[in-house]
Amino acid sequence: MRQVAIYGKGGIGKSTTTQNLNAGLAAMGKNIMIVGCDPKADSTRLILGGLAQTSVLDTLREEGEDIDLDLVLKMGYGGIRCVESGGPEPGVGCAGRGIITSISLLERLGAYTDDLDYVFYDVLGDVVCGGFAMPIREGKAREIYIVCSGEMMALYAANNISKGIRKYANTGGVRLGGLICNSRNVDGEADLVSAVAKELGTQMIHFVPRDNMVQRAEINKKTVIEYDPDCSQAGEYRALAQKIDGNDMFVIPKPLTQERLEALLMEHGILDA
Repeated sequence: MRQVAIYGKGGIGKSTTTQNLNAGLAAMGKNIMIVGCDPKADSTRLILGGLAQTSVLDTLREEGEDIDLDLVLKMGYGGIRCVESGGPEPGVGCAGRGIITSISLLERLGAYTDDLDYVFYDVLGDVVCGGFAMPIREGKAREIYIVCSGEMMALYAANNISKGIRKYANTGGVRLGGLICNSRNVDGEADLVSAVAKELGTQMIHFVPRDNMVQRAEINKKTVIEYDPDCSQAGEYRALAQKIDGNDMFVIPKPLTQERLEALLMEHGILDA
């Protein structure tokens, strides 16, 4: 079983990319579980056809500790198993603790079955606190991919996440598998992301072009592969799935200094000199 965490700056399209990637892996016959690690509980929406899945934390609040797995795990497109950690009541508690609680509960209820090929953790934003770093700190996810774009803040976040991976590389065994560029049509975007990846010691594993087909599929509460399996964007997600399934490049990243990252951005015209 490969346990994979997907990180990236908030709003970069991480959850959309993760769900479309998982649809591609499911089409390859892979058995998958997605654990949404975002208080918004939107990491499985497209897989479940728009169903607002009750989160683990909401279920525990309503039902207590003695619950069955089927209350928090739902089956979606391609047989993908879907779990949402959820978060605390607004203004109360730490959202990161929902991840810790959810993974512990799933382990106790036997969700990590031997037939699973992949478990994906879709994690909110940067590695900013212990809760959100939990999948890598505790060795739950050994394989990390960072969704980014050629935008300045997305690459700052990718570099920051790489620092977290490096911090826990020896204790948790976590490794970086690559950057996934979710294009925002920035000038020279592919070259810039490839350059940052090279400096980190990793790869840009795939460049996902910007395509309105993604928005059309989302409006219809589906992944692109389910909505229009023959379109070019569906082919991009299938290609991403194949690359991740066959990936054997896992590294301890070498985060850039702030000065070096800004120099790369300037070289590619992202920052004014």
